[in-house]
Amino acid sequence: MDSICAMLTTELVPATDRNSRRLMVVLHGLGDSMEGYRWLPQMLDLPWLNYLLVNAPDSYYGGYSWYDYAGAPGPGVRRSRELLSGLLDQQRERGFPNDQTILFGFSQGCLMTIDVGLRYPEPLAGLIGISGYVFEPEQLLQELSPVALQQRLVLTHGTQDSMIPIAPVRAQVALLKSAGLQIEWREFVKDHTIAGEEELRVIRDFVQSRLGSS
Repeated sequence: MDSICAMLTTELVPATDRNSRRLMVVLHGLGDSMEGYRWLPQMLDLPWLNYLLVNAPDSYYGGYSWYDYAGAPGPGVRRSRELLSGLLDQQRERGFPNDQTILFGFSQGCLMTIDVGLRYPEPLAGLIGISGYVFEPEQLLQELSPVALQQRLVLTHGTQDSMIPIAPVRAQVALLKSAGLQIEWREFVKDHTIAGEEELRVIRDFVQSRLGSS
């Protein structure tokens, strides 16, 4: 393991092909950790893909948090935005090009994926956000990077999500799409979770479309 700014703990799960530079950065949700995503490489079954598992900076009931859930999220979001942008810079310096890097997040990690990915100055291979929402979407549209309109996103949500109701998220995504952002929006009959192989297939297909199939 290593750390960046002494606040983000990360672990690289290497691809079977040790020469592969293709990378997925995995951001967990509230109260979870990198341990909750050790199943992902096996289930996606993309042996050429490296995975960088990341713990959020704040402790939260045995897990971690990217920003304050109960109070004002803004300061934490902005702090985590800076940390994750630095992490992407660091991975590029370590030989993982931005255009071969996908940012993946669930719940709070989804929010951070959208927040960071659309502000990051270099194009990423893609953004995958599951069961999250957009933090201050109007402000985000004012702060889009020069390459944001080139960025490809797939966002998914559950029609039965009891933690983050789908209706406001639909409206946020519609706003972003109306500004020209290239978002694939998918709804699943699910709660606040990943909907098994059906949803994993959408994720896998997107990764392969952006990074290749072998």
